[in-house]
Amino acid sequence: ADPPVNISRTPPSTSTSMFALRAAGRAIGQRGYADARLWKLGRLNHVAIAVPNMEKSVQLYRDVMGAKVSEKVALPEHGVYTVFVELGNTKIELLHPLGEKSPIQNFLDKNTEGGIHHICIEVNDIKAAIVDVKKNKIRPLTPEPKIGAHGKPVVFLHPKDCGGVLVELEEA
Repeated sequence: ADPPVNISRTPPSTSTSMFALRAAGRAIGQRGYADARLWKLGRLNHVAIAVPNMEKSVQLYRDVMGAKVSEKVALPEHGVYTVFVELGNTKIELLHPLGEKSPIQNFLDKNTEGGIHHICIEVNDIKAAIVDVKKNKIRPLTPEPKIGAHGKPVVFLHPKDCGGVLVELEEA
């Protein structure tokens, strides 16, 4: 974590608690003088595309474009099948419905040809990120992180609070 921010002109005494220093740092950050977040936004992990035909999409990226493509994996807890397309600096996640209550099926019902479903950005501390986004009136779609396709904690943020984009945060 970043060192605490000292807002006084004198150095903090040894009795100054870390809690008080972090609180002061957050207050400074809210005023715009210093960034005192307890979490950091990382790199773009992937762009997820909902596809009506997984096999056809895999053929496009693997056979036509020459990309390295993962095996299809079922994630019943999320209601999807996933395939990852490696791009070097990031990935494309192909999503296809699994089960009757799949959120991807709902998306494909409205967008029959498929399309971009969400973006995924890495964070170093997902629990701190959730606390912070809630303070800023951004609604997570679930109260707690779930385990995502990479076996790491993830949370989705409501698109109405994120400029019309469904954002997935994944702990790096």
